[in-house]
Amino acid sequence: MAIHTPKIVLVTGGFGFIGSNLIRYLLLTDPNIRIVNLDKLTYAGNPENLIGIPEAYRARYREVRGDITDVLLLTQLFEQENFSTVIHLAAESHVDRSIDDPLEFVRTNVLGTATLLSVARLAWAGKQDVRFHHVSTDEVYGSLGVEGKFEEDTPYDPSSPYSASKAGSDHLVRAWARTYGMPITISNCSNNYGPYQFPEKLLPLMIMNALEGKPLPVYGDGRNIRDWLYVEDHCRAIDQVVRFSEPGETYNVGGCNEWANIDIVYLICDMLMEKVPRQDGHYRDLIKFVKDRPGHDRRYAINAAKIERVLGWVPRETFETGLRKTVAWYCEHPDWIRRIRGGNYRGERLGLGKAGV
Repeated sequence: MAIHTPKIVLVTGGFGFIGSNLIRYLLLTDPNIRIVNLDKLTYAGNPENLIGIPEAYRARYREVRGDITDVLLLTQLFEQENFSTVIHLAAESHVDRSIDDPLEFVRTNVLGTATLLSVARLAWAGKQDVRFHHVSTDEVYGSLGVEGKFEEDTPYDPSSPYSASKAGSDHLVRAWARTYGMPITISNCSNNYGPYQFPEKLLPLMIMNALEGKPLPVYGDGRNIRDWLYVEDHCRAIDQVVRFSEPGETYNVGGCNEWANIDIVYLICDMLMEKVPRQDGHYRDLIKFVKDRPGHDRRYAINAAKIERVLGWVPRETFETGLRKTVAWYCEHPDWIRRIRGGNYRGERLGLGKAGV
């Protein structure tokens, strides 16, 4: 039996990578749910990520352009829609950008989360069966050595302005639960990948650059290790936490797929050679090692035993099966890639600390 039944759901950041995949998943799997997508539509928010959704789900889906720091807008939305559930994904999320512009990350990730919590608390006063779910990252835990995995009680030790701002937002969510009794849940996920991911991230950047014959920049020695989670597996995990978790719980969500960056790039190149053979050599020939990112954490790995034990969630995709689907999607959507490349992002190197305050 469900502990919480989401009816009218506010998804913040729904035009982003994880948000758009989550909205598609929820609308497809629950015919009784209504979703309001609140997104500021910054560089990473792309309306084409949800193309066709407004028409297909006219009565169950609404789009609102706005900022999560806007108290008036949020208050009006809660009055209009009577939300039962908030799934909070809106965030500045790229480490390199946080190095260049840390204050924007603090504004959105910390102040924005506090604002959303405050408005939700007042709107939900006296109401039952409501839930605030906060989607966070494993980067709040810092860096691991060659052994060990992040646990839900691993002390926070963020390395970048991005991870520090997400750590701050996690603390705020827990503080609202302890101080005001807000019914919250938190999930800290490993690196996501899959369709509709903005190409500043490793996997889509490598795929797009390779298809265009551009260099494939690999930071440092390429031996930084991450745990990879296919985005649809993550969407299932969020849904199960929202519906079946007791309030106040935190879950680590990982794909149990530890890979070094350079090995991922090799695998992408090999898959592309199978799907779109390069005529003048191998895609591996495009690999170029570049100066490492400042404060680059060496290894992340998640112990996802709790969410499996308590909620029965396990990832369905291995890294190889999920990556094959991902490579195929980017190869089959050249128009989406072309429009991304035609915007403000050109695949340039970020995170050298030369911009911002």
